[in-house]
Amino acid sequence: MAESMDPAEVEFLAEEETVTIIPNFSLDKVYLIGGDLGPFDPGLPVRVPLWLAINLKQRQKCRIQAPEWMSVDRLEQLREEERAAQTFTPMPSPHYMELSKLLLNVAADDVPRADEIRALLRDLWDTRTAKLRLSADGFVSQQASHAQVGLPRQQACLLSMQSAVLSSCSFSLLLNRLIEQPVYRLHARSV
Repeated sequence: MAESMDPAEVEFLAEEETVTIIPNFSLDKVYLIGGDLGPFDPGLPVRVPLWLAINLKQRQKCRIQAPEWMSVDRLEQLREEERAAQTFTPMPSPHYMELSKLLLNVAADDVPRADEIRALLRDLWDTRTAKLRLSADGFVSQQASHAQVGLPRQQACLLSMQSAVLSSCSFSLLLNRLIEQPVYRLHARSV
């Protein structure tokens, strides 16, 4: 069985996703092991890993452009799709929650309608958490051999993050029971 990842590890992986920044400085191309970055010219958009965008923003060296999916219209659409589906729907990014949390914490002034986006992301999170809770409850009450949540493979880390949220509703007890009795297993369907 694969080890689960804690939220800090998932956040670390999310920081490798690229975002667009608008630098306010000049710098030739930078050659790194993970790939070349730049050149950086004031006012010209450039794609960089999130970790660099955050660092530059904290030093007031750039503005960060929110990803296309991080708009009120797109998030409202995603929320409605999630509410209408019985299983999880694909998200725009495997690390959409970590990426949005980091961007809204560091660069909320660069994100139009940041407060509305926070609320929509919370609604989306709550909807997905409720689906996970219902699946786990059905699993326990039916003594089924698996629970189906339609979890996309790249979002498997959602289970480790949401298990902390759901511990108050005995989700951790369910996981402990599953570990003790290998006959039962959670099944995450690939989407």
